[in-house]
Amino acid sequence: MKYYVDLHIHSALSPCSDNEMTPNNIINMALLKGLDIIAVTDHNSAENLGAIMKCGEKAGVLVVPGMEIETKEEVHVISLFPCLEKALKMQKKVYNSLPLMKNRSDIFGEQLVIDQQDNVTGYLDKMLITATCITIEEVFSTVKQLGGIMIPAHVDRESYSVISNLGMIPEEIIVKYVEISKFCNQETFLDMYPQLSKYKFLRSSDAHNLGDILERESVVELKEKSVRELVDYLQK
Repeated sequence: MKYYVDLHIHSALSPCSDNEMTPNNIINMALLKGLDIIAVTDHNSAENLGAIMKCGEKAGVLVVPGMEIETKEEVHVISLFPCLEKALKMQKKVYNSLPLMKNRSDIFGEQLVIDQQDNVTGYLDKMLITATCITIEEVFSTVKQLGGIMIPAHVDRESYSVISNLGMIPEEIIVKYVEISKFCNQETFLDMYPQLSKYKFLRSSDAHNLGDILERESVVELKEKSVRELVDYLQK
């Protein structure tokens, strides 16, 4: 069956995201946009995943546990996991690799931890919007060991992408899909970087506000609507 997806959405935990990106608001907007499957991928953290997954289960929207990790090379990668437990294991590794810096909410924005009823239960003090000390190869290897999949994020952008920062996808990174931004012209982009023609392209929103969530623009064909089936689809 065909399922409409947006696999790069931020909650209010990401400091650059609107505070209205609460669990219920995200799920309700996904329903309005006609999406079947979403992934919530906050910067270097998975603190809000549990609440959003519960909201999605109640509403019939499959929420894939994910995280947008900034590697040592300042490259953003989307990591998707088969379950919340594996995502939280990756979060522990990421937290241990972040610099000992506190978030400046007056500059970068608040980092809200929110429950299933959209109540703010805490403010994360650790600065999330910065590079870890984990290389892109290490992220790929660790995510794979956890049964997940890594997707290079917004490869068409002029910053924080594997192409802008490294000029290529390292040979050790064996992936099938790369992500392009919401407004990327795929044909024009491939003319500029023909070496990427061997990859499949997945368009995601990288939404930091509700209105930016995709509306039935990306589709996958799965045997069943499950996280495991989606992860298998993206890596085979």
